[in-house]
Amino acid sequence: MPLPLIKAVRAYVVRGGGADYHDQGEGHWIDDHIATPMSRYPEYRQSRQSFGINVLGTLVVEIEAVDGTIGFAVTTGGEPAAYIVEKHLARFLEGRDPTEVEKIWDQMYFSTQYYGRKGLVVNAISGVDLALYDLIGKLRQEPVYALLGGKVRDELTFYATGARPDLAKEMGFIGGKMPLHHGPAEGEEGLRKNLEELETMRNRVGEDFWLMFDCWMSLDLNYATKLAHKAHEYGLKWIEEALSPDDYWGYRDLKKNAPPGMLVTTGEHEATRWGFRMLLEMECCDIIQPDVGWCGGVTELIKIANLADSKGVMMIPHGSSVYSYHFVITRHNSPFAEFLMMAPKADEVVPMFHPQLIGEPVPVNGKLKLGDAPGFGVELNRDVGLHRPYPR
Repeated sequence: MPLPLIKAVRAYVVRGGGADYHDQGEGHWIDDHIATPMSRYPEYRQSRQSFGINVLGTLVVEIEAVDGTIGFAVTTGGEPAAYIVEKHLARFLEGRDPTEVEKIWDQMYFSTQYYGRKGLVVNAISGVDLALYDLIGKLRQEPVYALLGGKVRDELTFYATGARPDLAKEMGFIGGKMPLHHGPAEGEEGLRKNLEELETMRNRVGEDFWLMFDCWMSLDLNYATKLAHKAHEYGLKWIEEALSPDDYWGYRDLKKNAPPGMLVTTGEHEATRWGFRMLLEMECCDIIQPDVGWCGGVTELIKIANLADSKGVMMIPHGSSVYSYHFVITRHNSPFAEFLMMAPKADEVVPMFHPQLIGEPVPVNGKLKLGDAPGFGVELNRDVGLHRPYPR
C-alpha cells in the first residue's frame, strides 16, 4: 500500500541544551577551559560560549503526512537553518511520497550546492532527512533500524565522553574520552597539564580501561604528534579531531607519525560522502566519526558507512543520541557507540538531548537495548518553548 503523501514541513528553534548540547548553564564540564581553535586568544580560552559556540540553538524539523502522522528530528542550526528548511527545502517534500528519500536528498543537496556543501546547510538537510525517516517508520509502524536492514547485535555498547572517565568506568562504560584542556598557545606548561590529567585518570581506572583525548580541532601537526607520543606512555587509545577538519594532509601525516597502536580519529565536523572520501582515500584516520545530524542525515550516512567498510575502517558516529543508535546497531563496522555525559559534573547518566526528547533511552551499565517503537522511538517535548520563526 502506498504511504500517505507529505502535507507540510515546519521548522522550529529551541534554546537551552538538547541537540545544541553546548548551550548549557554555568559550571558545566563541557565549557570549562577546553582547547579550541580560538584558544590562541586568551580572552576566548576559558569558555567556549565566549566565542559563540552556542549561538545557533536547536533546529526542530517536523514533517506531517496528509493523514496527520508527524515525523520529527532535532539537530543544530537554529534560526538560520529554520529559514533554509522553510524557504528552500520544503518545496522538495510537500506533496511528495515520503519514501522518495534518495530523490528528495539529491534535490535538497544539489539545489543548495551553490551556497551549501557543508556546515549549516547540510545540518538543515540532515534534520529534514532524519525527520523523514522518523515519519516513514511511524507510517510503517517500524523502528528506523528495521528500515535500515535490522539489527546485527542484540544491544549497543558505549564509551562515555566527559570530564570523569573514572566515574564512567564505575557506570559500566568501556572507555572514557576526555576533553583536552590546553592547546598549543599554552606552551609546555599546558602540555604538561594535559599529560598530568591523563596520568591521574590512568592511575584511577587501571590499565585496561580505554582513555582517549578529544582535541576539538585545536592543535597543529607538531603539537598533536608530540602529544600523541608522550600520551602513549599512559596508554592513550586514540587522539581525536586533533587538527582542522580541512587539513587532510595533516591528518595523513599524523596517522603516519602516531605511535604504534594509537588510533587517529576524526570526522565529527566533516560532511557528505565526498568529505569522507577524502579522509578515507588519503588514509587520514583509523576511525571516522560522522555526526548523523550534521553529515547529511541517514541517507548520506549509509553511503559514508559503505565507503568506510570498503576500506576496512571503523565508523563510530559522534554522539547524536537515538539518531545514531538506530544506525550503529545495523552495522558490523560500528561495534560500539558514543554517549555524551550531559550531567554538569559528568557524574550520572542522563538523557543526552534532554529536555527536547520524550522517551529518550540511556545506557544501563554501559549497554542499551533498542525497543521496537516506530520511527526513532521518541516524541517531541512540546513544552520546551518551540518557536517557528518563518511560518508559511
